[in-house]
Amino acid sequence: VQLQASGGGLVHPGGSLKLSCVMSGRTFSEYGLGWFRQAPGKEREFVAAITWTTFKTHYSDSVKGRFTISRDNDKNTGYLQMNTLKAEDTAVYYCAARLLGLPTKKLYDYWGQGTLVTVSS
Repeated sequence: VQLQASGGGLVHPGGSLKLSCVMSGRTFSEYGLGWFRQAPGKEREFVAAITWTTFKTHYSDSVKGRFTISRDNDKNTGYLQMNTLKAEDTAVYYCAARLLGLPTKKLYDYWGQGTLVTVSS
């Protein structure tokens, strides 16, 4: 089983990026999906999550209104659209999946490798 995150890069403040997370080896539509991030010297934190079939979404206060989590179960892929990026959004972003539940930092079934997002002028 693999979770593969991609789409990170360098972007100017105010810019946008879209991250992708592909699951292989499992039935993606049975897994809640979450995005987390860890900035240098800081604890890993929750960013956003989406349920597996009703697509209910949850966001941290720091990204609400700027980030949008979505998923395409036919493509086994989740997304994180990040708009109006700020320097404080700079971090390694991780996706995680949990069977029939929403993943948390400590409760998950699969955790992907990270993708680095750098917001800088």
